Amino acid sequence: MKSEIGILYLCDFNRAAIGKILKSNNLEFHHLIECDPYVYLWKGHPLAKNCTIGFEELKNYPCLSFEQGDNSSFYFAEEILSTSDYSYTIKANDRATMLNLMVGLNGYTLCSGIICEELNGSDYMAIPFRTEDESGSRMEIGYITKKNIQLSSVGRRYIDEMQNYLGQNHSEK
Repeated sequence: MKSEIGILYLCDFNRAAIGKILKSNNLEFHHLIECDPYVYLWKGHPLAKNCTIGFEELKNYPCLSFEQGDNSSFYFAEEILSTSDYSYTIKANDRATMLNLMVGLNGYTLCSGIICEELNGSDYMAIPFRTEDESGSRMEIGYITKKNIQLSSVGRRYIDEMQNYLGQNHSEK
């Protein structure tokens, strides 16, 4: 109970493994939204004017991902398609480093496309990711809580604000 709420995504690749961990820890997943993956990059990136971006176009640019620690499983990666074969991969452990690498190295990451300009600024964008094989690339984003636990007023407000933000800014894709 270090945290009252956790935010995560499920996909075909990680659903069974994470579901098993949730069940064994008496946690439950609450659906918020489903979405397709997006390529997240800075507005000056050479691919920033594309309508969609596929793996082939990304092969000359570094894929950025968050470091998950020595004992972490790839099922816990924050980025979808984390086991794909990338030409270049750089691990970062904080948002500022990730954003600097996007600009300095024309790096990118794959994400949900849900971006908050208030946190990251307006110099970044999300472009729909084009996959050759559509299976397994949808993300189901939700939050987890302990089973049978009533959220605190702050926790409930957080969930309400998140649902409001998602409802206003993103339709189910």
